[in-house]
Formats: sequence, C-alpha cells, structure tokens
Amino acid sequence: MEWSFRSAEELAAALRADEVSSVELTDEAIARIEREDKVINAVCVPDFDRARAAARRADQALAHDQDRPLLGIPVTVKESYNIAGLPTTWGMPMHRDYVPAEDAVQVSRLKAAGAVVLGKTNVPFMLGDLQSFNEIYGTTNNPWDHGRTSGGSSGGSAAALASGFGALSIGSDIGGSLRTPAHFCGIYAHKPTYGLVAGRGHVPPPAPALPSDRDLAVVGPMARTARDLTLLLEVMAGPDPLTLGVAFDLTLPAARHERLCDFRVLVLDEHPLIPTGSAVRTAVNRVADALVVAGARVERHSPLLPDLTEAATLYTQLLLSNLAASYPADRYEQLRTHAAGLNADDQGLDAARLRGGVFSHRDWIEANNRRELHRHGWRQLFAEFDAVVCPITPTPAFPHDHNPQPEERRIDIDGVAYPFGDQLVWAGLATMPGLPATAIPAGRSPEGLPVGVQLIGPMFEDRTPLRLAELLEQKIGGFQAPTPPSHRYQKHPRLLPSTSP
Repeated sequence: MEWSFRSAEELAAALRADEVSSVELTDEAIARIEREDKVINAVCVPDFDRARAAARRADQALAHDQDRPLLGIPVTVKESYNIAGLPTTWGMPMHRDYVPAEDAVQVSRLKAAGAVVLGKTNVPFMLGDLQSFNEIYGTTNNPWDHGRTSGGSSGGSAAALASGFGALSIGSDIGGSLRTPAHFCGIYAHKPTYGLVAGRGHVPPPAPALPSDRDLAVVGPMARTARDLTLLLEVMAGPDPLTLGVAFDLTLPAARHERLCDFRVLVLDEHPLIPTGSAVRTAVNRVADALVVAGARVERHSPLLPDLTEAATLYTQLLLSNLAASYPADRYEQLRTHAAGLNADDQGLDAARLRGGVFSHRDWIEANNRRELHRHGWRQLFAEFDAVVCPITPTPAFPHDHNPQPEERRIDIDGVAYPFGDQLVWAGLATMPGLPATAIPAGRSPEGLPVGVQLIGPMFEDRTPLRLAELLEQKIGGFQAPTPPSHRYQKHPRLLPSTSP
C-alpha cells in the first residue's frame, strides 16, 4: 500500500492498528526522497540513519502500547532549525560547517511527541527571499512546475510535503514564509499568533540559542490537511520552558464555531498598493461562494478594517528595521545615505523600506505604538467577524528569478510588471499585528498551478481559522498530489477545483 500522501492522522491510526510499522513508513519515505528529490531538491540535509533508528524505537514503543501524538510518523524540518549533529547554515556559505550541539525547542517537541525526523529542508540565503535557493544546497523547484519557485523561505518544506516526503514539516514566517510556499505548492500552513510558539534554536548561525522572540517572526506547522495542522500546532504551542522555569501546558480557546453556517467572514480581494491577479481573485471568490452556499454571513467591506495602506507601510518599516539590524556596517551606512536623500513627500513602499532600515529606537517605539492602534482596530473587527479571507500573494508560483539585486526583480501580474517586494503586503496584513493566519489550497490556475488563500483569525484564537480551514476542506477539497504539465486539464481558462488524493 502507498502511504506517502496519507495524512499524519491516518498514519497514526494505521500505526496504532498495526496495519503498518514506522520502519515501513520511514523506508518508503526515504526511498521516495532518493528516487524523486533529484529534480525537486527539497531535502537538503538527509538524516536517514538516525531516522531509521528512531523508527525502530517508535515501533518498540507502539508494541508496548505507548501513545504519543506523532509516534512513528515521518516528518521533515526546515534547515534553519538547530538539530544536534546536523549543519545549520541558513543558506550562508560562510557557515556551511556550523553544527549545533543541541536541538531547537521545536525539534525537541517533535521528538518527544514521537516523530521520526527524515532530515532538513532547503531555504534561501538568510531566509530572505520568496524563493528557496542558496550556494550550498542549490535551488528547490516547485513540484508542479520545475521552472517555478516552491516559495520561501519554507519552500523546501512545502515542496517536500507536496512531493510526499514525510507527512508533516515545521517552518517559520516573518514575510509569509509559511503561507507563501503553502500557496505555491498546494498544501496547508499555519502562521500562529505571535508569541504562541517558542522559537528558541531557530536562530542564524553562530548565534546562541536564547529564549527570545524576534519581532514579527513566528515558527509554525505545515501539512497536507487542515486537521494535521491542528495536530502539529498542539505539539508546538506553548512558551519556552526556559522562560518560565517549568514546562507549561497552554490550552488555546476553542474555535468560535463548529459549522460553516455560523461563521461571519470578511472577504478581501483588492489591495490599494498592488493588484490581485485573476487566478488568485478567482480562488478568493471560490472560497467566498462556498461560504455563502453553506449559509455563512459573508461581507465584502467593513468600516472596521484597519487602513490597508497604513498597515502595509507600517509592516514594511518594522520588517526592514528588524532585518537591517543584522546588516554589515558598510551596507547599513549605504542605507542611511539613501534614506537621507528621500523626498519627505515620498510615502511609497520603497521609501518605507529605506526609512525602516535605519529606524532609531525612538522611530521604532513610535511605529510600535501605531501597531498597537492597528491591533485595537483588529480587536474591534473581530467582535463583528470571525475570520478574514484574503490573498497570500497576488499570483501563483512565479518562474525562478535569481537576480542578486532584489530591487531589480519584478512580479508579473496579468501581464503587468510590479516591484517584487510589493507582493509582501498581503502577508504583512496578519504579520504586523501578530494575528494567526491559515493558508489553505483553494484550487488551481488555468495553467494548472496551485492557488491558495489565507484565513486570518483573532489573536490567540488560532483554533478559529484552523477549524474554518477544516470545514472549507470538506466543501472545496484540499491538497492534491502534483501532476506533470502534460497531464493537467487546461481546456477552460478558469480555476479548477482541487480534490483530495
């Protein structure tokens, strides 16, 4: 029996019923990686010997009726997480030989839950791209079209899941790095509420693994079903025990509703700063239509929605303030020079990037105060709505673009070129205020590429968008295994429904 595309939930049930062993699942996953990853290049650091040993231990535990959430289930881990004995490079050649001595807290939680770690998945240089390529491990291709990106920075994890290389993976997100690869590869991902999931050990080398949260950044789960996202989030959630001194059991609030007809949803498909491509707009509308048919309350506009232009500008400033803090001194001085030459009337996103990159502490405090106003606005909105449905990026996966000058790159939206970095505005909508957001497959483009949308929920109510994702999966379908281009249905220029394999 082929197990490669089964959900983690199904695999757990099969393992408990003694229908398959963890060793068999692990050997099948390894064989699949060795056979098919030559063209995808998702698993950049295999750890097969230790995986087989972990699978044998899992089978022994199962034989003694032990029951842990992920016992015996093969998984992958984004390269940027520390795993003792394996290199952690963040795609930086100067750190190709850095090997941490201890696991990241989330790797420890995976192992404690019984997961079998197959290896690490590819990332861009310093996790700083919407693509996954670097000089050490090369380029990860999209399983649906090898000439296109799998996304970044968790692109290796998304490509691995879409290719059947393990049932689950863990990634991270500061600029859509969980949601964009999920959207491009046709899988599920969840950006947790900021601060919900401990990130110690997800740190660029050779920095020490300390229990501190980086502004805007989160770590989170990736899967092929919505229910698997919830399963993995329950393993990952909770603060760092080093911060509290003891382990801490965090119980998230229940989902607001259990039926689609009870949800109140705001649907957005237009942004003032960048157009939404036709394939993505169709995907958003397909979800909206499913909600309407199910009896949910669906609105297209609300005066409670925080200003999208201000939100994008603020996100851009905070993001670049964060990123530029690690720039070399000479590069930082160049930023200061360019920012000083800006016209005071220039309020575009390029100007926001420059100004944010050289923020003083005073500037950051002012921006953070404005962020709090936005958070308050979201609290008011979520008193009237349960979730917001909107794009993740304006287009499906785009062709590989390795121009070393990102400011020269362009994103093609229905035949018109736009600045590459501007497509981050949709990801930033949830990231800037720290809201949870679940990426779900919503169909395929006329070219046969996956198209996803995100479901943004109230702060610390992660179960609400996750439950909405489960219910929508039942209505519109979910993950579909990639098919080669010659086998795709392309007669009608519309978004095609996705179905479970």
